[in-house]
Amino acid sequence: MKAITIWQPWASLWACGAKRFETRSWATSYRGPIAIHTAQRQPRAVVRELPVKTQQEIFDALYKYLDIQSGALARLNTGAIIATAELVGCHKITNIGWSGTPERRIAWVDSELSSHYPTEREMLFGDWTPGRYALEITNVKLLDTPIPAKGQQRLWDWDAVQAGEAAHGE
Repeated sequence: MKAITIWQPWASLWACGAKRFETRSWATSYRGPIAIHTAQRQPRAVVRELPVKTQQEIFDALYKYLDIQSGALARLNTGAIIATAELVGCHKITNIGWSGTPERRIAWVDSELSSHYPTEREMLFGDWTPGRYALEITNVKLLDTPIPAKGQQRLWDWDAVQAGEAAHGE
């Protein structure tokens, strides 16, 4: 199974549905099962560098979607697979607008007649710079018990069967 390593709290926010897309500087043609892996970096180190509005949205989402209140960041797993899903899309982010209108918005074009515009929360939870890519997942299943694993950059191969056997001492 393919896996992707993501810093916390972004990994948990994606896995629980608080954010619908994970933004990356690279594209992938891969579609199929994917494991969501949390990087070793401590969430406090990530969150303290963010604007206050983004911090508040993170804490609101952790409470709403994961029912984590006090000590939310300390309770997020690091260095583990926390969920599985289906990677169903990789969308190139662009600025779009129509002829004669001064307003251009961050989006991606689904077809000649359809575009997707990220929500304000999505904009806070990702880097939507034109030229980057938004990864889309469906059918997310949070694991009851996170599985320790060492991550890698980009998409990487994770052996769920072997990891399961090691977790059960087989």
